[in-house]
Amino acid sequence: MTGLIAFREIVLKVHSRCDLACDHCYVYEHADQSWRGRPKVISPEVVTHTASRLAEHARDHALPSVTVILHGGEPLLAGTARLRFVCEEFTRALAGIAELDLRVHTNGLQLGPRYLDLFAEFGVRVGVSLDGDRAANDRHRRFADGRTSHPLVLAAVALLRSEPYRHLYQGLLCTVDVANDPVAVLDALVELEPPRVDFLLPHATWETPPARPDGAPDAYARWLLRVFDHWERRERPVPVRLFESLLSTLRGGPSLTESLGLAPTDLVVVETDGTLEQVDSLKSAFDGAAATGFNVFDHAFDQVAAHPGVRARQLGLAGVSDSCRRCPVVRSCGGGLYTHRYRADNGFDNPSVYCADLRELVDGVQARTAPRESAPQLADPAALARSQEELTRVLLARLHEDLAGHAGWERAWELLAEVEERAGAGREEAAAAVDAVVDHPFTRTWVLAALDAVRERRSGGAEREDPAREAARRLAALTASAVLRGGLELPAEVAYRDGEVYLPTLGLLRLGAPGTDGRAALRATCEGYAVRDGRAEHRFGPGAGDARWLPVRTWPPGPPDAAPGAPGAPGTPAPPVALEDLDPYRNCFARPPRLRLGAGEAEEWRTRLDRAWALLHETVPEFARAARAGLTTLTPLAGGPRSAVWGEAGRHGPGALGVPYAAGVRETALALLTGRRRARLRALTEVADLYALDGAWQHPSPWRERPVPVSRLLADVHERVAVEAYRRATAAAEPGGADRIHRALDRLSGAAELTSTGKRLVEELRWELKGVGA
Repeated sequence: MTGLIAFREIVLKVHSRCDLACDHCYVYEHADQSWRGRPKVISPEVVTHTASRLAEHARDHALPSVTVILHGGEPLLAGTARLRFVCEEFTRALAGIAELDLRVHTNGLQLGPRYLDLFAEFGVRVGVSLDGDRAANDRHRRFADGRTSHPLVLAAVALLRSEPYRHLYQGLLCTVDVANDPVAVLDALVELEPPRVDFLLPHATWETPPARPDGAPDAYARWLLRVFDHWERRERPVPVRLFESLLSTLRGGPSLTESLGLAPTDLVVVETDGTLEQVDSLKSAFDGAAATGFNVFDHAFDQVAAHPGVRARQLGLAGVSDSCRRCPVVRSCGGGLYTHRYRADNGFDNPSVYCADLRELVDGVQARTAPRESAPQLADPAALARSQEELTRVLLARLHEDLAGHAGWERAWELLAEVEERAGAGREEAAAAVDAVVDHPFTRTWVLAALDAVRERRSGGAEREDPAREAARRLAALTASAVLRGGLELPAEVAYRDGEVYLPTLGLLRLGAPGTDGRAALRATCEGYAVRDGRAEHRFGPGAGDARWLPVRTWPPGPPDAAPGAPGAPGTPAPPVALEDLDPYRNCFARPPRLRLGAGEAEEWRTRLDRAWALLHETVPEFARAARAGLTTLTPLAGGPRSAVWGEAGRHGPGALGVPYAAGVRETALALLTGRRRARLRALTEVADLYALDGAWQHPSPWRERPVPVSRLLADVHERVAVEAYRRATAAAEPGGADRIHRALDRLSGAAELTSTGKRLVEELRWELKGVGA
């Protein structure tokens, strides 16, 4: 069978009876009473067949690990002998196939040294059910004669917390009751120092709704938010899976619990008689809701995985109701636990019976945490720059892993490591030189291209040249540039092709006639640089007057740069911008780059850039300062002006921008402004999660005929806020332009895809647009 989601978690019912009479138990107190006809204790035959089926499933799906949870009823009633047999059988069956994660979930009443010694032997981690302090626990978790179970559970947890058993302590599970004091419940649980706390909503459906003592539709949300606030005040003393799952999904990450989020289920239940069932919380819906018709003796787990009921809980967004799909918090709540959606007239195609609670809970956690849960790169340009620098280094390290062992690459890598070692030893010139070449935008272009070439080569794709050789040439040239820029007394050898070599950030050096290849040694001198090709040595670089040397030109970007996070102190001149028309990796924009500009063309372009920059500072000074921050490289692009000639971002690191060379002053100003807006948004998306499940929804756009994914709508709005400001300031605003942006912002505000950081960005855009109106 294909297209199946493998089971990674098995709930094994080792005993079907319990020594408590909890009145909120879904096994004994809800719709499905099938436990009455099942054996009390799991048989050895069921254990052996289940272990064999699981091993087969793990092998067929190449699962690295599987989890087996010993459950009930109360699993410890099975006794140590039967539990030892379970542990031995699963350990034997999974040996050499997958790592086995054994767990047991118990009410703790039987938990003593003989059980814990057994669990320590097999590494079985122990979770305990406890509803809080004594008053809370006694509300539901009593013996059949009404006696309290609380002191016995505390004694069991105390033993579990002690040596040598502490490492087996998995956590506490607490069922919510809004009649309990939420602060007292959390304090009681925290006092027991659990590795994790799980809060569970009591199982309910639209047919049997949850108790709401005050009649309020959000009573459970308000209770949980009081717990959350106290958890925050206590500085999150223990992990709480419900809250951490919400925080994860609000950041764009995965759900951490089955009861929330859109992750597919990967769990199957084995009853004491070997019957295979879906998640057993379904017993709360109706009699037989969890049934599959399969058993471990006659059926493989793949057959259960293909069951319609199981597949229905693996559909993600497509598996929730229509109203849930339109809800802005569905990515976090996931429509709620599948069981809680049940209604007799249409099954599970409904929002959760806790819908109002889940909406308020998600919104409440978001509102409380948004400022500190948002990515710092959004508000701090310096943090964004650091993250981007780290990203380039991570990619470069990944390329090194792929090419380690290639002689040319290793030589260049060792030299770069030596330069960085000097930088680490406090040599400021070495540190600045390494940063200049590694953080150059087209270094990212080269690394990404090299990684692509290596992957293509490994997959058998056509490749005209060994990618390692080309990558080694570029790394050697990059390292040589660092040596020269830092004035370091280190040997730097480069390979040239077709008579020339490009030294990143410095310029193009011609070493021979076209068509010739070779190697040359470079070194720094007092006046500039020197190259030795064979026996001859000649000088080049600043002031050398060598016609064989084409330096990278620069452009001083006009007025002082006072942008927050920009290099240098506010009010001081910003570093010059490279006018890059030499680097072979500059061909990374939508349009092709211009060839090397003539001296007159370069001066003409500088003049046009000066006028365009002055226009931006005159009309939209705040946007101009933000656009200047981090701009390091401009590349002239071929092609004349066309409708909406705006700057082009390409596949490169931050700081680069391609601008049509033939554009006029106004078009160049708009290109600088919008290009930097695009670059900033792209840089953010590379290091921070602004949205998740992009493309799962399509949104109407005021500027496009067809609906678009959230990434496109956000990019359009992010750019058009700046465009609207510029056009208003130059008396060229389009009628209704601001209204269209407002409509798009409203749509984004209700988009389920946006993370906390993405929503903060939308609010930032609203404030920017408000400033435009002013």
